[in-house]
Amino acid sequence: MPLPSIDPTNYAIQLADKVAQFKRDFAPFAIPEPEVFASAPEHYRMRAEFRIWHQGDDVNYAMFDPENPKQPVMIEHFPMASASICGLMPRLMERLRASQMLRGGLFQADFLSTLSGELMVTLIYHRRLGEGWELAARDLAADLGIQVIGRSRGQKVVLDRDWLLEEFELSGRQLRYQQIEGSFTQPNGSVNRQMLGWACARAATLGGDLLELYCGNGNFTMALAPLFDKVLATEVSKSSVHAAQYNIAANSVDNVALVRASSEEISDVLAGREVLKRMKDIDLSNYRFSTLFVDPPRSGLDATTLEFASGFDNILYISCNPQTLQENVAALQATHTVSASAVFDQFPYTHHLECGLLLTRRQA
Repeated sequence: MPLPSIDPTNYAIQLADKVAQFKRDFAPFAIPEPEVFASAPEHYRMRAEFRIWHQGDDVNYAMFDPENPKQPVMIEHFPMASASICGLMPRLMERLRASQMLRGGLFQADFLSTLSGELMVTLIYHRRLGEGWELAARDLAADLGIQVIGRSRGQKVVLDRDWLLEEFELSGRQLRYQQIEGSFTQPNGSVNRQMLGWACARAATLGGDLLELYCGNGNFTMALAPLFDKVLATEVSKSSVHAAQYNIAANSVDNVALVRASSEEISDVLAGREVLKRMKDIDLSNYRFSTLFVDPPRSGLDATTLEFASGFDNILYISCNPQTLQENVAALQATHTVSASAVFDQFPYTHHLECGLLLTRRQA
């Protein structure tokens, strides 16, 4: 898709069009009127990636339009990025232009920010990074008050730490999340808070125990855990599991068991078809699962996981792909009905729309 054209005066209209499309797509399922959670029209992205374009001794941020991929688009101002990233961009560029050590061989700059104000920049190079680069990068990090990481092929130089600590309030609780460089984090921090709030409101009266698939760094886990007796959360990415373990401790959550396993593996374990050594310390007989929470990749739930999901009284489903969500809801129609719905505009000015559904078992 082409680079988005940002016009805040048109944002409300564009969002209304996306919501109308969502309603049309899900009309066959007779869903309730969706709650709509809008984004800020500017400064909403907590991360951004730019190519570094060299012209003689000068460098600039650049992006490429897929409709004209050979022609770089120079970026001086990027209003989609968080205010902290926008404030950092010219200051960083000034330092890069002034330092051959920092700009030589540099081809990409990745920015990561948090609602709590922390910032990280990963500088990616075509050359090996040595002691001279590290000294210059340490000065850069100290002067700009940011975390700096250097990368090249087969090399990662971490000056202080390779993670940020996100922190924000949700329903009277202060939540903390370790966000590791290079791992998935929610791109729109404010909309993510709205997603967490919606999920907690839907889960507040469900009770029992929760099984969560695709928990990532525990983004939803930390918010939902106090609403259930016990939580079993699963994830396959090692870096995300490590971050989730950190977040469990940082949030003083004591009712979550975390296991590195795929949805297929968990399905087989709970059905008694498989035994995982990684779960030897988890006594599944003590769990009384009332609810399944899923936030799957764009491909949605596979057939095995869908069959597994059909056995739960409640399915709380967050989706980044309305099309696969439709397919999954259709597959669950025989056992479940949609009792609540929501849309979250994580990506303004694009066709993408995040969705949330609460599916409840049909009464016999």
